[in-house]
Amino acid sequence: MILVFNVGSSTLKYALFAAHGDPGDIARGSVEYSSTADSASAADKVLDDLTSKSQLAEIVAVGHRLVHGGIHLCEPVVIDPSVRQELRALISLAPDHLPLELQAVDAVSKRLPHAVQVACFDTAFHSQMPRHARLFGIPRKLSDAGVLRYGFHGLSYEYIVATLRDSGRLPRRAVVAHMGNGASITAILDGVSIDTSMGMTPTGGMVMSTRSGDLDPGAVLFMMRALGFSVSDLENAVDKEGGLLGISEYSSDVRTLLSARATMPKAADAIDAFCYQARKFIGAYAAALGGLDLIVFTGGVGEHSAEIRSQICSGLEFVGVEIEDSRNRQNAETISPDRSRVRVAVMTTNEEKMIARHVQRVTAQASTAR
Repeated sequence: MILVFNVGSSTLKYALFAAHGDPGDIARGSVEYSSTADSASAADKVLDDLTSKSQLAEIVAVGHRLVHGGIHLCEPVVIDPSVRQELRALISLAPDHLPLELQAVDAVSKRLPHAVQVACFDTAFHSQMPRHARLFGIPRKLSDAGVLRYGFHGLSYEYIVATLRDSGRLPRRAVVAHMGNGASITAILDGVSIDTSMGMTPTGGMVMSTRSGDLDPGAVLFMMRALGFSVSDLENAVDKEGGLLGISEYSSDVRTLLSARATMPKAADAIDAFCYQARKFIGAYAAALGGLDLIVFTGGVGEHSAEIRSQICSGLEFVGVEIEDSRNRQNAETISPDRSRVRVAVMTTNEEKMIARHVQRVTAQASTAR
């Protein structure tokens, strides 16, 4: 069997898959943790549970979702000592994510020393973006040092593209919106990412639950110079206290804000900003793609909130986007009318299954190489 770990900032999601053939789910679950119980403890809890069910001994490989691969780690790779060292060097790129993910890797090493561990990177799908889409307007020496647009949610986008391709429904020009607590939007041409909203870190792009999204660099300088913000203050403002929570001063949860927006102007502001920014990125990416054939909504908000999808798509009629209300309310697979020039779809993503597929491929290659 293949065990997949998907470590978040406060939750470890895991899944078991068959080691051969198209990996099907055997079991799934999640463990929440806090400052008093880190991701290593959560991983141990999962492994203890698998031991009690006599499944641990059957695990031959473990796949990990790692949020950042930097410049060089652009495809899934077996975690050996040299890769582990390189990952440690990347912690400054994702200080809120990589340490927790590496704790889970270490926990597995102790409990399953003979299992092959494979790192699958959320940035990898975007590694083929054209250079002009990756560059920021900063001195070249900083770009050469790795200050570039990397993009994230890549495993989700990769799964959506693979599912569309397998079903024969992958068009030439698609925009996919992954919307959960973190939210990003990606322009996909012939199955390849050509631009994406998140930047060097997952904080960039559109406004999210607690992340600010794109921010004028001058605003950061103002907060430092005029307001006396420290690095920690800035981090809290843009990562933990910003986004929908910061705008609304009420909640980071889209459902809560939708329920409150009729009576709370700040809640309405937050929802309006979220939908406006998503619509703006989709419009920009229609231009980058030279037109639009498909929009896909995925992630918790994208899959389940008809109100959000409707508000985002309202105003995109000029590029051929239409929504059929009854289909949208039902969260149908296709929520655009049959006559629509642009198909609008709702799809369930599966990052864990994508990781399992990568683990199968990488371990097979490693076995052949031996």
